[in-house]
Amino acid sequence: MLAPVIAGVDGSAASLAAAEWAAREAERRGRRLRLVHAWERGPRPVGEASAGAVQRHLAQRVLRQAEDRVRAASPGTRFDDEQARGPATEVLLRAAAQADLLVLGSRGLSGFTGFLVRSVALGVIAKAARPVVLVRAGEEAGDEHLPAADGSASTRTGCRDVVVGVDVADPSEETIEFAFGEARMRGARLRAVHAGQPGGPRGPQPHESTPATPRALLDDLLRQWREKYPDVEVLATAATGRAQSVLVRAACGASLLVVGHRLADRPVGPRTGPVTHAAVHHVDCPVAVVPHP
Repeated sequence: MLAPVIAGVDGSAASLAAAEWAAREAERRGRRLRLVHAWERGPRPVGEASAGAVQRHLAQRVLRQAEDRVRAASPGTRFDDEQARGPATEVLLRAAAQADLLVLGSRGLSGFTGFLVRSVALGVIAKAARPVVLVRAGEEAGDEHLPAADGSASTRTGCRDVVVGVDVADPSEETIEFAFGEARMRGARLRAVHAGQPGGPRGPQPHESTPATPRALLDDLLRQWREKYPDVEVLATAATGRAQSVLVRAACGASLLVVGHRLADRPVGPRTGPVTHAAVHHVDCPVAVVPHP
């Protein structure tokens, strides 16, 4: 059985938008959607049995709300749901291990009833071995598409660009391949963006006395992927500046931003690196964080 696309839901606006986005992604991938809600007992339970019953009821209500949104937005999506008791980060990491893709809201409720708070999302990204997509509240199907001729939102126009950050000095094949796959599924253009400071990565070319520019290195790096995905239009850009700032600007008007995250051998806390941190906090479109060695 194919691994499902999994969406974590907690009743917040962001998690409901994530559930809708995950439903569309599941259809694109030809996979089932699973909605997962994590709950923990309150700090002062009246009684073991009664507290558990209340939390299960609340969890079921959260899941029903997410199911209603999915049915209304994507009637053809096949899905199931699961409620799991335990710390949110642990529950979501277990879910990610079973998923083709994990989708979370980028903002959540505060307090113990909402688990997609920023620290939880960052903790999941820091340790998940599968790609994680963060979706902001208010994200709609039309936001993935170019506007109609009259400027209005539409789901019948072509998809906006997929943007991927590429470090030519230390490229991640997992991140690049994920981005090409997303662009192909959407029929969208892929914009591969490298950012660096003046005097950054350069390398000699055979039989040439001058070093290659970052743009030339980027083109050379992308050559094999262009051959593997000949139906994907690619626009390669090498910009000068801090990677965080360059990618935030590049993601403006995109349907998806893809960034890589190196899995540390011994991660301590929710560490995600400056580029991922900036993308999560400042980019309006969905952000896919792809782990790699």
